[in-house]
Amino acid sequence: MDYQAKLTVPFGVLGIHCFEDALTGIDFLPAAEKAQRATSALALTVCEQLLHYVDDPDFQFTVPFKPVGTPHQQKVWQAMLRIPRGETRSYGELAAALKSGAQAVGQACGANPIPVIIPCHRVVGKSGLGGFMRHASGGPLDIKRWLLAHERH
Repeated sequence: MDYQAKLTVPFGVLGIHCFEDALTGIDFLPAAEKAQRATSALALTVCEQLLHYVDDPDFQFTVPFKPVGTPHQQKVWQAMLRIPRGETRSYGELAAALKSGAQAVGQACGANPIPVIIPCHRVVGKSGLGGFMRHASGGPLDIKRWLLAHERH
């Protein structure tokens, strides 16, 4: 996979995908992955903004991004962008607001190509954390816990 940058953050390494004038993806990479300098001005801006967020959970992202997905996924991702920092919504709450099903919302969360900036970590289960990155346990949930704890400060 070609990345325009690989950024080391407290919860691992983020692989940054940019296409032309927009961020198109952020991948969670293994913590042992070697960092890579940004190869474009946009990738550098993405890295700088992600580092600002790590320092300050109130930081507002301004980098242009274009997530590619179905119309339903786009609706779910737009709804996630409206969840305020420090708050969460359940899959069911989001589904009710979008006149969708909780499972379909969960699938859209798992398909989110730009995690952290599109805050899928703010969507949780009715009685618990729910999943993250299409996983129900392990390392991905540790990342979700870190992000949620970071935003509660």
